[in-house]
Amino acid sequence: MTVKTFLLPDLGEGLTEAELVRWMVAAGDIVAVDQPIAEVETAKSLVEIPCPYEGVVSTLHGEAGQMMLVDEPFISVNTGGEEAAAAPESNGERAQSYREEELAGTQVPAGHAAQDSEEDEGSGNVLIGYGTGSAQRKTSRRRKPRVMGAGDSVAVQEAREAVRVINPLVRKLARENSLDISSVKGSGPQGLILRSDVEAALARPVQEPSASASLALGSPQASTATAAKTGQAAAVGDKDSRTGLPVASSELLAGVRKTIANAMSTSRREIPEATVWVDVDVTKLLKLRSKIKEAEGQAPSVMALISRFAVAGLHRFPELNSRIEVESDGSLRHTLFEGVNLGFAAQTERGLVVPNVRGAHKLNAQELSAEFARLASVARDGKAGVADLSGSTFTINNYGVFNVDGSAAIINYPEAAILGLGRIIDKPWVVNGRLKVRSICELTLSFDHRVCDGGTAAGFLRYVADAMTDPKRALATL
Repeated sequence: MTVKTFLLPDLGEGLTEAELVRWMVAAGDIVAVDQPIAEVETAKSLVEIPCPYEGVVSTLHGEAGQMMLVDEPFISVNTGGEEAAAAPESNGERAQSYREEELAGTQVPAGHAAQDSEEDEGSGNVLIGYGTGSAQRKTSRRRKPRVMGAGDSVAVQEAREAVRVINPLVRKLARENSLDISSVKGSGPQGLILRSDVEAALARPVQEPSASASLALGSPQASTATAAKTGQAAAVGDKDSRTGLPVASSELLAGVRKTIANAMSTSRREIPEATVWVDVDVTKLLKLRSKIKEAEGQAPSVMALISRFAVAGLHRFPELNSRIEVESDGSLRHTLFEGVNLGFAAQTERGLVVPNVRGAHKLNAQELSAEFARLASVARDGKAGVADLSGSTFTINNYGVFNVDGSAAIINYPEAAILGLGRIIDKPWVVNGRLKVRSICELTLSFDHRVCDGGTAAGFLRYVADAMTDPKRALATL
């Protein structure tokens, strides 16, 4: 029989774990492709996991309430049919566990080579509809191997012997915790570094530096180690040795706060950002919205109108609707998109999430307004799906709802820019040489300086600002 093991997929950019809320199937049940099999809760939302295989459930790799890690076994399905499920798994071939796959590296069992290349190449740990399909596999590019000389082969061999890591999640775990992967001793075959090795390294207590080391030019390593040691020793109610103040609370970041912290750190670390801003007279925009509401009974939100102008601006300045990603060899790839998946920051009880309107370039202001309201609602209820929370190409952040004028927003990594909207407030403004009271809004753009120069960012911001100042003219040209 053939048993296929489905690994827990990436449930949103930056998430590495999820809590198993409940199974919707049991061992022995017949399942179909795309059938919901479980409900899990991430730091962002509740998500139903669909089954990628058709067959009979063989093994459920977890129990309700258990934390499940991305890229580890989630469910095993016997795809040989109901009759084959009755036979013991040991009588036939079985699926490799996560550890076995990690130890085996990229080797493929001889009996599976032909079948896997034609049938299973695109299954992997992806959700149905979001991963690789047969059509995508046919068009995927494969990098041609480079012919190396003797010196090259020796250098590569030495590098592989120095740091042997097969699973990308192991590298990610080390990177997110600022752990030098080369300092980890692998317990796998030939020194292969496993997840357990990284976790063990992270669990080791921080060694207290010697007196001479701690005095050396105020060593940052020494101060960090001491801070970590004293921070761990200080309990709630005790005095903190660094500040002398009583500790009100002390806990590790977890859930959505941990996700947000990692995302913000990644953005600041990876993106050399710059910020431009401008004050905009939106008096005419507010009047136009009022007229639309009087005529049609409802009107798009101000954010939807501005978003429509922003989408049009991205068509004229496509560099801002892009992302830069690091290739495996360290080179940078710049990808521009023809359409726009418009993300927007939404504050919920669970924390800040960024749902996105897919295909925003195809929607008018009324349709954008409706999608903003729908997605904000499902995000607040914790029911946003995978597609709702990932894949955005540009983000807009309306921090004006918090009654503030401006903010240098952090870019939603790996996007290239984020547009911020401040509150709309009446201010004195010079119009045609006369001082008048006008409705003013501060518009801010933070952008990745690697994708464009300041002139491009300023051109985009000026286009959106001019459209907000004279919306009738702008809408006539869209």
